[in-house]
Amino acid sequence: MQIRGISYVPAAEPDVVRRDLRAIAEDLHCTTVMLIESDPEQLHAAAEYALELGLDVYVRPYVEDRPHAEVLAHLERTAEMAERMRLRFPGRVTLLVGSEFSLTSPGMIPGPRMFLRVQVLVRWRRFFDRRITRKLAVLLRDALTVARQEFHGPISYAAGYWEQVDWSDFDLIGVNLYRFGTDAAAYERRLRALTAASSKPVVITEFGCGSFVGADRRGPGSFLIVNWFASPPRIKEGHRRDEATQATYLGELIDLYDAAGVHGCFVYTYAMADFPHWSDPLFDLDMAGFGVVKIPAHDLTRREPKQSFAVVARKYGG
Repeated sequence: MQIRGISYVPAAEPDVVRRDLRAIAEDLHCTTVMLIESDPEQLHAAAEYALELGLDVYVRPYVEDRPHAEVLAHLERTAEMAERMRLRFPGRVTLLVGSEFSLTSPGMIPGPRMFLRVQVLVRWRRFFDRRITRKLAVLLRDALTVARQEFHGPISYAAGYWEQVDWSDFDLIGVNLYRFGTDAAAYERRLRALTAASSKPVVITEFGCGSFVGADRRGPGSFLIVNWFASPPRIKEGHRRDEATQATYLGELIDLYDAAGVHGCFVYTYAMADFPHWSDPLFDLDMAGFGVVKIPAHDLTRREPKQSFAVVARKYGG
């Protein structure tokens, strides 16, 4: 694979961001980092440091539950920033126009908030597939127009695995392709069909799972083992922490992508501050998170590598 990557949401503290990016470059042996951020200036600072470290950068703006006009305005500001970076570091910056618009933006799946749209997606998505495809095509066309006006490097989109996208005008095919359920062969067939369907490079923009027994079968739904309505949120009964599950899942998929001729992949994700680690299993939200490092609840600036960290480092380093 040409791209051995991981996604990263920059922390608030610049020193923590620099430390995290050094670990991504030097310890995980990544070639590329996908930066996910709502604030273009914070994204700019993180991108600049990553590029100076030798990492290539995928810039991924993120806006949730906002009207499409605001999504496009935010993309325009982000694209301007990405172009400044591209001019300083030619050939090393890629722009994503967004990710999973049918879920993050209102109007395609019913529900005023993303959390509610997730529930609809899980249970009744098939009733809205045609509506999603039709409205997504319009938003992607407008987003690509805005992006091309400001950014003159390669452009892609991180599509949800359920989204049907016309990739004709994009430079790369990007798909958040999580494996879940019990039919691993079906996942491999879909992956190989994806790489065979186009001459354009295919990048797996997200894949991962939680750190508990059975997380490999839940994949993107790993976070659903949390009772988010409790105060404080807690793990639902019957789940046991198991870092080996996540480590095995990531290792198997990296090997599969390499064998299938995928251009690159991005582990989801480096760290999740909203899913801190507690010694009490009832409140150990890290079980349900996707980070390859855990963040202790008593010190949100600290990072503790999980078993998956070592596996990813070995696969990427090799």
